[in-house]
Amino acid sequence: MVNEQTSYLTLEPLFNPKVVAVLGASENKNKIGYLQVKALLDSGYKGDIYPINPKSEMIEGLMCYPSLSDVPKHVDLAFFCVSADKVKSCLEDCGKSKVKTAVIFASGFSEAGKEGLKEQQLMNDIAKENGVRIIGPNCVGLVNTTNGLMGTFSPGLTNIPFNDQKEVGFITQSGAFGVLTYIAAAQHGLTFNYFISVGNEVNTEFSDVIEYMIYDPDTSVISGYLEGEKNPKKLRKLAQQALHKNKPIIIMKSGRSSAGSRAAASHTGSLAGSDKIYDGFFKQTGIIRADDYEDIISFSKLFLSKKLPTGRNTVIITSSGGRGINEADRCESYGLNIHALNEKTKLEIQKSIPDFASASNPVDLTAAAAITNPELFIAPMKALINDSDTDIIVFSEFPMEWDENNPLLEEFIKLCKSTDKFVLVTTFPLEGMSVPKAAPVLAKNGIPFVPGNLNPVRALAKLVNYSEKYYKTKLEVNQTIEQNNNKENLKDLLPPGVTLSESQASNILDSYGIPTTKKAVAKSVNEAIQHASHIGYPVVLKVDSPDIPHKSEANAIKLNLRNDKEVIDAFKEINQHAVNYNPNARINGVSVQEMLPEGVEIIVGVTNDTAFGPVIMLGLGGIFVEVFKDISFRVAPITRNDAIEMIDELKSSLILKGARGKSPVDIDAIVDVLLKVSALVSNYGDEIKELDINPLIVYEKGIIAADAMLVVHEEKNNTTVVGR
Repeated sequence: MVNEQTSYLTLEPLFNPKVVAVLGASENKNKIGYLQVKALLDSGYKGDIYPINPKSEMIEGLMCYPSLSDVPKHVDLAFFCVSADKVKSCLEDCGKSKVKTAVIFASGFSEAGKEGLKEQQLMNDIAKENGVRIIGPNCVGLVNTTNGLMGTFSPGLTNIPFNDQKEVGFITQSGAFGVLTYIAAAQHGLTFNYFISVGNEVNTEFSDVIEYMIYDPDTSVISGYLEGEKNPKKLRKLAQQALHKNKPIIIMKSGRSSAGSRAAASHTGSLAGSDKIYDGFFKQTGIIRADDYEDIISFSKLFLSKKLPTGRNTVIITSSGGRGINEADRCESYGLNIHALNEKTKLEIQKSIPDFASASNPVDLTAAAAITNPELFIAPMKALINDSDTDIIVFSEFPMEWDENNPLLEEFIKLCKSTDKFVLVTTFPLEGMSVPKAAPVLAKNGIPFVPGNLNPVRALAKLVNYSEKYYKTKLEVNQTIEQNNNKENLKDLLPPGVTLSESQASNILDSYGIPTTKKAVAKSVNEAIQHASHIGYPVVLKVDSPDIPHKSEANAIKLNLRNDKEVIDAFKEINQHAVNYNPNARINGVSVQEMLPEGVEIIVGVTNDTAFGPVIMLGLGGIFVEVFKDISFRVAPITRNDAIEMIDELKSSLILKGARGKSPVDIDAIVDVLLKVSALVSNYGDEIKELDINPLIVYEKGIIAADAMLVVHEEKNNTTVVGR
């Protein structure tokens, strides 16, 4: 049995096979079986290639063999260039011949409906029984550009020349879109070391390939196109490992819009999770979310400079005032800070540039630099590399004619290497003049060049976000995830298939140390008066019913009751309104609670996602959560840093931290509640379907849950994927 911790090693014969076989090899130049053989030969693959075809003797100078059993060497990797109806028998042959891995191109399986799904499950059973790792079916294959393994029939992959730098792996759930991304990257000087189209992921999933790349010493960046992750728990663990290794994972996750989500589901036969949840999950784990394919290219080019930005303060150097302002706007829109230069730095810059140029930020060298005095591009660098306030320097233009023999370029490179400032060179994307001659030399010396049509500023902002996450992770001292081990104590309080009343939900919160209001349930007017007197006026009265979770809608809540008479009247009204709202509702009584003083209302909620399991939500409470949808998500369990990031992510965090002279609220109390909710739903994820604490009122000191709703699963929840 394969050790889970080293299962990635079973993919080694897939990426670095010594012997490959092509099942269904053909002499017909229009068939996949021929294209696959030709691709391996043309790409310079150095291993042994065995075409399998009982009706042919030779294909492209290679001897053909009638079957796998006739091959004189042990086959590491078999390419299935056969139709879907022949896959089963070919896979059985692989099992008999002890073939370790296979790439299956054929479609007509799970993506084709129930019958196709049955065939795919049968395929998986055969593969599992014989220990065969499969890429596909319904894929365009895989490529390893470091050893010439061109395992594909796609001309979009086979006809693209390689570049020298090969440190970025790419995994895709869409074959065609993946091929387009591969081509676009190559056209911009970025060759993926690995390209893997995972297809239907029968027994090798998206996250399995990520795991291989994390342990691959030649991969510096892991990238991909994702429609829906089948194993979020594994991906979360892998992302944490990658972050500790400073090996970024950048993924283009499709399905942001409802239309996109529907398209993703129909294309892959798997459900795309909630986009907000993916957003929170990526931020939580340090995965960079690419907005489009160009982010993968730009981010990779920036990261391969082997230098991370140390902050957000950015200086733009330009030869066009308008261009500089445009780039400054772009930087600010993506969260980079175009800071005002201090007087000392400005004076130093001014000494080296014409009087009519500007030493402010953006630094405008004017057309003189672009046309007659290209040495001006170097002048500001000498001051900026000594400016402690500056983290990033962006050149929005660069001398087009400088080449590796130009002494000014040599001086520029020396200046860049002498500093920890992150230097980016970009240009306006004009055909024929967007790439400086020096671009390859700059890249070799750790100075990234990214043309403007690849949105380098957006990628730069993503790199800054990644850098912050990476350094924060390095500083974390074994942050623990808080748990509570009293699971058996609460089991009886969570009967399957019910919605708990507020008092019942509050009891659950109390068990985990989450502050709730002083309260008591009254079954009669006299009990209500007694409870009110004990709690102390003013009080709140609410119906306590599992069938009326939203009391405001039923007009079954009365606030700020100040005496016995108001309690008597409210008690009668609430009962009448509750019956009118839902005649069949089970009513436990009327809850009498302390009237809390005014504070800031927030909401902490939980939804049990079919893919991710319990997911925690934070936002402003009351009506604001519905109106502004200013919310953040994280997948349970969370750490203290996760909780802090959830708060910081809210646009309304300015209100929580004190705005316009108001005192800040108790942020630590919010963090504490988030961690306790995380512990609760981590322990009871199988039972808790939904949880709303709304409003949760936070003060300058302290926090209290004013209302709560909890829905229990009808039966034990087994929907969360925990492993392959």
